[in-house]
Amino acid sequence: MENINSMFEQIFSIQNIIIYLVIINIIGFLIMLIDKKKAKYGKWRIRENTLFIVAALGGGIGTIAGMYTFRHKTQKAKFVFGFPAIIVIQIVIALMIIFKI
Repeated sequence: MENINSMFEQIFSIQNIIIYLVIINIIGFLIMLIDKKKAKYGKWRIRENTLFIVAALGGGIGTIAGMYTFRHKTQKAKFVFGFPAIIVIQIVIALMIIFKI
């Protein structure tokens, strides 16, 4: 059991979590750019569910940054309120884990 805990601690180290969050937020930012360009040229689009999944996987800051940087989905309430709501929920969950609530 101790080996499993040690392995878990290595995989989920603060450094690895930060690296993951940076990467997923870059992905979130880039998919907003890609979807904006596709919308501009009338091409196949990235599904809205995919945008929300990336945000839910930790890319909320990147998707919000991309949304406002590229002025994409800023008129849709489900994005304007949905992405921040995801971040708030994630913060609450993180605090509950940290403080063992």
